[in-house]
Amino acid sequence: MAQKIDIKTVDEIAHLARLEFNDEAKGEILNDMNRMLVFVDKLNELNTDAVEPLIYMSNETNILREDEPVKTVTQAEALKNAPKKDSDYFKVPKVIDHN
Repeated sequence: MAQKIDIKTVDEIAHLARLEFNDEAKGEILNDMNRMLVFVDKLNELNTDAVEPLIYMSNETNILREDEPVKTVTQAEALKNAPKKDSDYFKVPKVIDHN
């Protein structure tokens, strides 16, 4: 039998995920999470004694090219269509504010 999730657990998970829910949403989430546990618990009904552990999803092997550095775009070409730039760099708005 799957363990049951309670409102306290939902509150703890919401806190860790930095989420806030009203009471109605908490009830829906609680119901959904318990349904997920019941669904996953169904896997315990399967006999997996003869099943080898799965490491990769397929037996296929990726064939990768050699990683060789090549110059495809010059700095001048990269900066050519930039909306804001100086002689060497892209200029972008400040996104981090150190207080």
